[in-house]
Amino acid sequence: MASAPHEIAADTVRFLDENGRFAPTASAEPYLERLDALGDDDHTTFLRDMRFSRALDTEATNLQRQGQMALWPPSRGQEGAQVGSGRAARAQDHIFPSYREHIVPVIRGVDPIDIVRLMKGLSNGGWDPTDPSNGNTHLYTLVLAAQTLHATGYAMGIGLDGACATGDVDRDEAVLVYFGDGSTSEGDASESLVFAASYQTPQVFFLQNNHWAISVPVERQSRVPLVNRPGGFGIPGVQIDGNDVLASYAVTAHHLDEARSGLGPAYIEALTYRMGAHTTSDDPTKYRLNDEVDYWSTRDPIARFDAYLLAKGADEALLARADADAADFASDVRRRALALQPPGREEIFDHVYAQDHPRIDEQSAWLDDYERQMEAE
Repeated sequence: MASAPHEIAADTVRFLDENGRFAPTASAEPYLERLDALGDDDHTTFLRDMRFSRALDTEATNLQRQGQMALWPPSRGQEGAQVGSGRAARAQDHIFPSYREHIVPVIRGVDPIDIVRLMKGLSNGGWDPTDPSNGNTHLYTLVLAAQTLHATGYAMGIGLDGACATGDVDRDEAVLVYFGDGSTSEGDASESLVFAASYQTPQVFFLQNNHWAISVPVERQSRVPLVNRPGGFGIPGVQIDGNDVLASYAVTAHHLDEARSGLGPAYIEALTYRMGAHTTSDDPTKYRLNDEVDYWSTRDPIARFDAYLLAKGADEALLARADADAADFASDVRRRALALQPPGREEIFDHVYAQDHPRIDEQSAWLDDYERQMEAE
């Protein structure tokens, strides 16, 4: 079992300390200008996004416990890392999530009920990644690190098509791919770094180090900080306090801009913590200590940002409105989740081939005949 980690290192990018006080580390200085462009509306967006993320997570966990979903991967505690990075991407960028970044697809335009539909077992993908309304958000990938290869291949295509480094910030594209500390132990993650470095792809690798790969602590996976991994491939790496939404935003925005400008890939390690279980099938009390959970609970990303805004002059009413809106959002998700119906039988056959196929037609006809016989009996 792992013990509570040491205090954040001086070379880790952080703007807000655990109490919400604005106290940038030395390594945060190059990213300060990114915060200058943020206004009160942006801060309110971060505030609301993080609350919506937690409300969705709580409601979906309850739905699973009540038998309404097969599985749910909780994201509690990782709201700062996800909201900051998700808001840093531009509309034309492509997002490749893993399976825990629930608020990122929602930020990009994906209907949260599509995530629930996937976890309820009523959809093979959840949403249509080619639909413009879904904000270039590709599908969840439950096979660890597979999405890093998908993202790198897509980023290679962007580079070969000349869709980056044109100097037009409203048109140039980049790729943002999410993965976890457990994924860094997979071969796919290393292979993606090889190709990203070789082709100088316009992409940012966003590692959410939540300290546990199910029941395996990060220190057993790696003898060195994971931010050191990309250097061996020729890719710059930066470590951030993932529970600081401002650090997540500023660093991701900076490196996405560099990627669009033709400066190649970057790698961000966001130090955060999975406050809940790996999935609703897991019991984290079997493998981690209470003092570790207590340590991270005092570094909650939402409480930290609330304290920052209040110190800047925001009033409690702003927080109360955000809480109420998040509760309404979660209530709407519950209502629609309970109304979901199983897909039609035709879904079995519709997407096997792009065009009609006689063998599929034959199988569909056989099933029609079988169902008629069963009804007759």
